[in-house]
Amino acid sequence: MSSSTTAPALQITFDAHDPRGLSCFWRDALNYRHPAPPGVDVPENSDPLEAWDGFLEKAGLPREDWNAFSALEDPAGVGPRLFFQQVPEEKVTKNRLHVDLQVAVDAAREPLFGEERFEVLEAECDRLIALGAQRLHRQEPEMPLIWGHIIMTDPEGNEFCLD
Repeated sequence: MSSSTTAPALQITFDAHDPRGLSCFWRDALNYRHPAPPGVDVPENSDPLEAWDGFLEKAGLPREDWNAFSALEDPAGVGPRLFFQQVPEEKVTKNRLHVDLQVAVDAAREPLFGEERFEVLEAECDRLIALGAQRLHRQEPEMPLIWGHIIMTDPEGNEFCLD
């Protein structure tokens, strides 16, 4: 790639049984938003998912196919786009790729340590459990390489870490 070529945009795709439901979890976990349907202007305080329902109905897509996909975008335009696609099979094993939510950082995005770190991690863990996540394990610090983190799963069992 030459220096004048821009890097490709990054999208992370999740296989899911319930793309809309899983996207709602990650929307709330990350403070992301559902994009508006193509060519549809969604007023600021309106639900983009309702706009999608109208868009899909107008497009003639059968209602049973409305939950075939969902997407999320970072409102700041910095983070990757997330895409959720419906698949029939169950999740069978541990993810080979997972998301780390870096929440235990200071204002300069430097990692927190010790008790302060775990206060932040535990508070975020509680918030995500209320949204439908499950806590799996708290990894205690093993300095100098592991500062400690909490391993969780989203509502469909995909592992992620609070870091």
